[in-house]
Amino acid sequence: MRKQVVDALEHRASDRVPIDFGGTNCSGIHASCVEQLRAYYGLEKRPVKIYEPFQMLGLLEEDLKQAMGVDTEPVLGPYTVFGFPNEGWKEYRLDSGQEVLVSRHFNVTKDEKGDTYIYPRGDTTCEPSGHMPYGGYYFDAVERAEEVDDDELTVEDNLEEFTELTAKELAFFTNEIRSAHATGRAVVASFGGTGLGDIAFVPGPALKKPKGIRGIEEWYVSTVTRRDYLHELFERQTDIALRNLKRLNDAAGSLVDAAFVCGTDFGTQTGTFCSPETFKTLYMPYYKKVNGWIHANTPWKTFKHCCGAVESFMELFIEAGFDIINPVQCSAMGMDPKLLKARYGSRLTFWGGGVDTQKTLPFGTKEQVRDEVLRRCEIFSKDGGFVFNAIHNIQAKTPVENIVAMLDAVQQGLYDKAKKNLDENTYACSSLEEVKERMSTQGGFAKTMWCGDLECELKMKEEAGVTSRCMPLKQEAVGDTCVCCGKPAKHMIYWGVAY
Repeated sequence: MRKQVVDALEHRASDRVPIDFGGTNCSGIHASCVEQLRAYYGLEKRPVKIYEPFQMLGLLEEDLKQAMGVDTEPVLGPYTVFGFPNEGWKEYRLDSGQEVLVSRHFNVTKDEKGDTYIYPRGDTTCEPSGHMPYGGYYFDAVERAEEVDDDELTVEDNLEEFTELTAKELAFFTNEIRSAHATGRAVVASFGGTGLGDIAFVPGPALKKPKGIRGIEEWYVSTVTRRDYLHELFERQTDIALRNLKRLNDAAGSLVDAAFVCGTDFGTQTGTFCSPETFKTLYMPYYKKVNGWIHANTPWKTFKHCCGAVESFMELFIEAGFDIINPVQCSAMGMDPKLLKARYGSRLTFWGGGVDTQKTLPFGTKEQVRDEVLRRCEIFSKDGGFVFNAIHNIQAKTPVENIVAMLDAVQQGLYDKAKKNLDENTYACSSLEEVKERMSTQGGFAKTMWCGDLECELKMKEEAGVTSRCMPLKQEAVGDTCVCCGKPAKHMIYWGVAY
């Protein structure tokens, strides 16, 4: 489990492609699909816990992780996007009729149309900070801030949610890290505080009364018109984040494998939100500062989430110090898998890109899903540097048969890779001397004829350093005589190096 992920992060070839589902809030599965997967695998029927209500992501419990072959374990923050903790689970019925479990702080109201509204920190006396239309599957953030008055605007207004960890929060992360490490899976930690200008958080969904620049359109305008303000904001935010990261590293940092640093999107389906120059001057100095500190003081690999057509930003992400890119949106313009692997595959780990979640996975046939997964695994997994995940979260109404076809294809890819490796490294030998020579130069497996005598088997171990591995049921005649004694032989046997 952990080994395969670490191999991928270190760009080492591994015995199989590692799999992530649920490791981050950008690689999860909608609660409705989690329920269907549990039923498909014949697991105990029980309500799915929604651990992130913003996207209505369902918790993957241990039995389902094992069934799916998941190799990652998440460490998420103590609060949801809407600012309340997951505790005191209670029953809730989705518009679809599905019975789920939500935090006791998950407090919602409905209007006359059946639309659902959710509240910051569960406080229904505030304006709602999230809205889900009737029959919808996730919440949209509600913009609540007043029009920006530049004469009254202060950096503190946009720093309200970026604070130093309390002792209780530090203890929470420490316990979560240790528990995650104990699973044997790779630990992926989302500590928060380093997502500069992440549009999901700009409206302040966790704040009861957000102040500052909280409109999405206004924020993008501000990247041009309020550069000095944003530089000061990012500088202050980064300083707070670094103090938190130091404390987290001191507490349990050696147990973390990857740290989710940034979820800020810079791409659309056809291009980027800003110019490379804007990224280099406005964002990169602070990413460099965070990533540089992490690389100098911890063993963590740094995780960058960015949707869209961002091939033109890949070199910039590398220069900024990111080790991992997610979700690898191959369906966007210019995001060809072969091109990405060839140009950046030795310097970035591709965490995602395994199957398209816009078209193929939700709307394709099982065969189309399988073929796409096999192609992507073949491209991205060469020489490591690939963790399998879909392109972003698996959405509601995705056919469970397609999800299973996706997982089966990853396993099929593993089998095909292993068989190819076996075929390419197995050779027929006609003498003991040939076995010795081939093993010393090539390794792998030798197949020879054998008379069946124990003395000859012991001689093979003593002189060639190999032991018998198997005698296949389907015999193949690779000669007429035993390679040890020269007697007539009817048995074909495989030999491998004895350790």
